[in-house]
Amino acid sequence: MKLLDNLKWRYATKKFSERKVSTEQIDQLIEAVNLSASSTGLQPYRIFIIENRDLREKLGEGSFNRQIADSSHLIVFAAFEKVTLEHINEYMSLISTQRGIPLESVDEFKFALINGILSRSDEENFSWASKQAYIALGTALIAAAELKIDSTPMEGFDATKFDNLLALQEKGLKAVVTLAIGYRDEELDILANFKKVRISEKEFATFID
Repeated sequence: MKLLDNLKWRYATKKFSERKVSTEQIDQLIEAVNLSASSTGLQPYRIFIIENRDLREKLGEGSFNRQIADSSHLIVFAAFEKVTLEHINEYMSLISTQRGIPLESVDEFKFALINGILSRSDEENFSWASKQAYIALGTALIAAAELKIDSTPMEGFDATKFDNLLALQEKGLKAVVTLAIGYRDEELDILANFKKVRISEKEFATFID
């Protein structure tokens, strides 16, 4: 399986080169992340792709992760602070439009989401939305490896600074995780040619009959 070779190739890149990721490949990454698995299909998060170097420098100030500034692009995954009835209504309209079915035909699904999601606290829903964003992050990592784009997932950033500089609060969003993408510097990244270290599959996986 080609995917296994790509996953063996990828690692958390520490030093990026000056080479830029093409617009075409950025578009492919966005499409892949948009197709990621999402509970109920609601996608309670958004992504922001930042190429501007000055902005990435500001976002990375004070962080030990130089990849924020040094990468080709930075992808920010931001979850909705609150999941609202408006989100659900918009999703129902989207289903109706894209599948070419009457809006009322999704009423049962709509009420299930209302009863299941809106009955929870905002804190619970933000935690749920954040986990959905992490699923999308996993898809982005795999898609980047498929495209032979290097990447580094990062939690070590000032979320409040990100929210402010990217005006996320105005959109009802909060930054939860980031992904730096670009191309490894083979000479300056000492990890570039190291063998990937993982426990054995026998230790890792347990079969239960």
